[in-house]
Amino acid sequence: MEFVDQARIQVGAGKGGNGCISFRREKYVPRGGPDGGDGGEGGSVILVVNRNLNTLLDYRYKHEYVAENGRHGKGKKMHGSKGADVELEVPPGTTVYDDQGGLLRDLQYPEDRFVVARGGRGGRGNARFATATNRAPTRWEPGQEGQRRIIRLELRLIADVGIVGYPNSGKSTLLKSISSATPKIADYPFTTLSPNLGVVDLVDFKRFVVADIPGIVEGAHLGKGMGLEFLRHIERTRLLLFLVDLSKKDAGLDYRRLKAELNSYDHGLMEKPRILVWNKIDLVTETHKLKVDEDLPVFCISALKKRGLEPLLKQMQTMLK
Repeated sequence: MEFVDQARIQVGAGKGGNGCISFRREKYVPRGGPDGGDGGEGGSVILVVNRNLNTLLDYRYKHEYVAENGRHGKGKKMHGSKGADVELEVPPGTTVYDDQGGLLRDLQYPEDRFVVARGGRGGRGNARFATATNRAPTRWEPGQEGQRRIIRLELRLIADVGIVGYPNSGKSTLLKSISSATPKIADYPFTTLSPNLGVVDLVDFKRFVVADIPGIVEGAHLGKGMGLEFLRHIERTRLLLFLVDLSKKDAGLDYRRLKAELNSYDHGLMEKPRILVWNKIDLVTETHKLKVDEDLPVFCISALKKRGLEPLLKQMQTMLK
């Protein structure tokens, strides 16, 4: 399925039904009085979180969603029915903005609901305006217009662990080795053009979600490559896993550059717990590159050969607790 993490749509709630002006007319009841019913409320447009979704693809091709109008009131105090709501399903982690960029709601949890456009109120019929001094009112109210607005949806994936690294560092290979995810893997850069999610199942029936975050190159925080497209998906992760290709001559420099990119994008990212993982250990014999001037867990693995993965998974589980 194609991954889409931004969408701009127009939503319109239904108009409320008009109130009715009517007087009771029955045999032997010459002055039955007013009996005009109220109009029904217009339908609303509601965003609903569906935990089984991880893309905004449905909103790429259809850009306008309108709820049903409320029905008009009738005689005999018959109230009009409410217009049908329109429910739009979005994945967890969807942030909703108005057309001016103001934050409306952050939808993170399954079954979260947000009324993004509320239906108009139905008008009152003349039966509502009867008083002791005005027993035959001719007053009624029209239904109110429903809300209409343009909104922007932005998806930020929710994952426990975010794998960050330069192209061809082995992020997709690692994700495939520790989960049931099947990302595209090849020996050239930028094979991953969208974030991939994988669920890691542990022997004690515990699990956590890992995201492979693509598109990070030097200058990503300035919009180079696909950096700004996907850096925001790191914001919701609880743990960062820096994956560095140890077979490169400047492997240590790569790690420092990765930290600088994330820090330039959002200073808060470097406050998250993190693990440094040297990958492709099967391709090198030197070990002097493994030294870092930080107090953080460091692991050496071969994602392709599936070496060193068990201690890494235990450390990830421990830190997530």
